Amino acid sequence: MSEPSEWLIYRGAGEPHEGIRQLPPPPPWRDFAGRHAAASGADGSADRRLGGHRHVAELHRPGAEELEMINAALYLRRPLLVTGSPGAGKSTLAHSVAHELGLGRVLRWPIVSRSTLQDGLYHYDAIARLQDVQIAAHGAAAGRDGAADDIGGYIRLGPLGTALLPSERPRVVLIDELDKSDIDLPNDLLNVLEEGEFGIPELERVADRLPDGRAQVLTDDGTRATVMGGRVQCNAFPFVVLTSNGERDFPAPLMRRCIHLELGRPDHQRLATFVRAHLGDEAARSGEDLIAHFLERSRSELLATDQLLNAIYLTDAAAPAGRDRLADLLIQRLDRPR
Repeated sequence: MSEPSEWLIYRGAGEPHEGIRQLPPPPPWRDFAGRHAAASGADGSADRRLGGHRHVAELHRPGAEELEMINAALYLRRPLLVTGSPGAGKSTLAHSVAHELGLGRVLRWPIVSRSTLQDGLYHYDAIARLQDVQIAAHGAAAGRDGAADDIGGYIRLGPLGTALLPSERPRVVLIDELDKSDIDLPNDLLNVLEEGEFGIPELERVADRLPDGRAQVLTDDGTRATVMGGRVQCNAFPFVVLTSNGERDFPAPLMRRCIHLELGRPDHQRLATFVRAHLGDEAARSGEDLIAHFLERSRSELLATDQLLNAIYLTDAAAPAGRDRLADLLIQRLDRPR
């Protein structure tokens, strides 16, 4: 039996060892060390999304149509619906706009089949409030009526709700993979995206008992914000990016309110720039054959650019031997029969 390759950390030998200490730093797009960046500063996930070498993105500008549609959404204050295959750069687009225009952390709302409009707007922790009221009633906070004036402490705005707070500059909110939602969510979004405001019934009911009708609520940034009269109303409409993998059609009223951008599959130059942004020039040069092979396969197979990054990083940094075989194991077609 041949000896295991030197790059293997887990060797399947059954004997405990300290090999984990040999594990190198993570790839840049899986490094979470900077995820706690201040909410008011740069997006802590920007390096993972745009790449630690993202200055090289200047080498490749987006196409004319892409630039025009992004700017149309900015000018018209309309949501941008971005469709395309997995890994085409749909969600990265939101981070790129936020980074270039200095719009702070991207507020991301990942959509699943159970997502509702309220998930994106706010969450009210009624159970925690009831528990605190019961504790107060039993003397832990005797004589203090916290049922109304502290209600804001039990409300946390979601990504879309936070983006609609009044601000001098628009926030960027990414509503990711909308096509995974149930049938109602696209229609439920219509009024909020059209009016740029929403009410919080739990606050509206007690607004007359709050000091000046104001309540301090938590935001998706982890900070506090003031809500007047139980309503959140923007004064700078956020840059809203809705992404879709094209797995379903959306209702005409939503399409009418959106600017639609279809992202095609990236060409060789764009793939190379993508690799440079995350791994640097040397990795792009050494992975030139993998980029060409990936591009050839993508003409007939559904692949994601994340797979290409994984293959170049691992075969270059950890496993130069058996390179092609390992790359093929990592770049498996996403539309293969199950």
